[in-house]
Amino acid sequence: MKKTKKNTKRKSRGENLDLDETIKQTKTTEVAETEVNVDIPKQVEFFKTPIRFGNIPVDTLPLGCDEKEQYRKLYPKVSLPFQIVERVSLGHPKSEPNKLIFGDNLHLMRMLPSNSIDLIYIDPPFFSGRNYNVVFGDSNEVRSFTDIWEGGMPGYLTWLNARLLEMKRLLKSTGLIYVHVDWHAAHYVKIELDKIFGYNNFRNEIIWCYGGGGISKNDFPRKHDVIFRYSKTPEYQYKPEYKPYSEGTLKTPRHSLVSGGKALNIERGTPITDWWADLKRLTSYQKNEWIGYPTQKPEELLRRIIETGTNKGDIVADFFCGGGTTPAVAQKLGRRWIASDISKIAVSVTRDRLLRDILGEDGKTVQQSITKVPDIEVSHWGVYEVPELIKMNKESFRNFIISAYNGRLSSMEGLIHGYKQSIPLFVGSPSQENPVTEKEVIAFAKEIVKKRGHHSGTMISWGFTPGAQKAAQELKAQHALAIDFVKIDLVNIESEKFREHVSKYGGEYKQLLKFILPPQVRISHKKVQDTKYEFDVSESVSLNPEGRIINVQWDFSYNGERFISTPGYAFLKMKNDKPTLIVDYKFKTKGKKKIACKVQDSEGGEKIEVMEIDIK
Repeated sequence: MKKTKKNTKRKSRGENLDLDETIKQTKTTEVAETEVNVDIPKQVEFFKTPIRFGNIPVDTLPLGCDEKEQYRKLYPKVSLPFQIVERVSLGHPKSEPNKLIFGDNLHLMRMLPSNSIDLIYIDPPFFSGRNYNVVFGDSNEVRSFTDIWEGGMPGYLTWLNARLLEMKRLLKSTGLIYVHVDWHAAHYVKIELDKIFGYNNFRNEIIWCYGGGGISKNDFPRKHDVIFRYSKTPEYQYKPEYKPYSEGTLKTPRHSLVSGGKALNIERGTPITDWWADLKRLTSYQKNEWIGYPTQKPEELLRRIIETGTNKGDIVADFFCGGGTTPAVAQKLGRRWIASDISKIAVSVTRDRLLRDILGEDGKTVQQSITKVPDIEVSHWGVYEVPELIKMNKESFRNFIISAYNGRLSSMEGLIHGYKQSIPLFVGSPSQENPVTEKEVIAFAKEIVKKRGHHSGTMISWGFTPGAQKAAQELKAQHALAIDFVKIDLVNIESEKFREHVSKYGGEYKQLLKFILPPQVRISHKKVQDTKYEFDVSESVSLNPEGRIINVQWDFSYNGERFISTPGYAFLKMKNDKPTLIVDYKFKTKGKKKIACKVQDSEGGEKIEVMEIDIK
């Protein structure tokens, strides 16, 4: 068997991903629809059936994979734009920012370019029960994780395989992937990874043996996770890590420390093997790291993975980022990163954690250990914030809406802003206060007939005046009577008709494209004792259909510029399916204080409310 190459020279840096060109509000004339089939290794010898067994069918494709369409038959591709909701400026406006994305990872990964990432680490939901994996309680998270277990183990593996195949496409030829699972599905996942990446590209089965308490009446206590390490090709990066020799080894007679003519390197120590018993599980006692949810992994675990497999400046990705351990460690190690999660709370918690690491709790003090950190760009895919959309200028808004409607932009000036299946499109004002008028309907109808010779068109807007609706109806009646005029369809941005190119696939797709409003936030407070105060947001309400408040983050030292949650107040775990809406906080000093709270609902809505109080 071919030996693994160590410290293999990397491919040209020109292979790096230009994320700024990919994750931004759509400015191109149309969304690329090029489908790229990822190579599934043949592995004939590995899966070959012995002749003496007769004709036994052997499944060499990953579970759920179609030979021609791969996973596009089970999970059709939809093209939607990224909505940039925030760019956190860290003093490097000209450099490419790191990316934090809220959305379904399968679909957003399909929007990213191939061969662009150096290392991927994922800690996906374990096949251990729905309640265990639903951490934050977002509707998107609950819906996705419920779907995972619908078909038992085959359903779980199919769900995971579709994402693993996209990750393989995203990896550079020199790239590595680490897949973190536990005993429930590890053996099944290994078989699927062999099919996707190739048995010969299997590098390690890492056993993370974290120990700890706990007893079992009938079985040996389960105290380890499994991390599978695969390369995309035989050319990959590996920089061994060492641990100091034990005191007993160093006291061994000198002639015993020589093996194969080579003496032990006392300074470097002994290489770390695939048995990681030196890294303990994270607990609430580790205040500097602990975010507050049960699946959080220690930073030291990710440090080892990232340092042994990448160089500074390389791109690290985590598409199940949770509380942000992977991007936090990548940032500290000088790597660039892209992270995503289907939970809005997870993305918000990750954002705050990253900023605390860089700027400190006060949001101003740059940590000396981190220099030249790129800006952070926060984007949404599929779930869009209305307040951010209405801030756009006309051109950006038109481009975004046409892309979300699955249309293509027009290079012409005038009232024809784009096309969908050759039908001219008109997009109304970004402002919800400016509905499309009767005059605009007539003008658009005349232009598409006069300039393009079309007899139908579509107008998209937040709303339409009664006069506009009447004009469209009259035009339809004339069209039905074969009078040479035009049929105009009016499509509300928040309507089912706008989303039908996505929702037609049914299932989870019905919720894949939606526009959300921020919650209505009401805060009250009262003094408890001395400088300790109670804050109550229980009167806050979600303005989204079926929405409910599920988390509140607090910044008790708000500087008026950036919200950075106070440690211990970023993710307040729900109790009995109810969020923590009343909290206490003891201020260190008296005087006027600015306090900010960020309220999140189950549909992805979020709002920051700021108040000033005098601590006496």
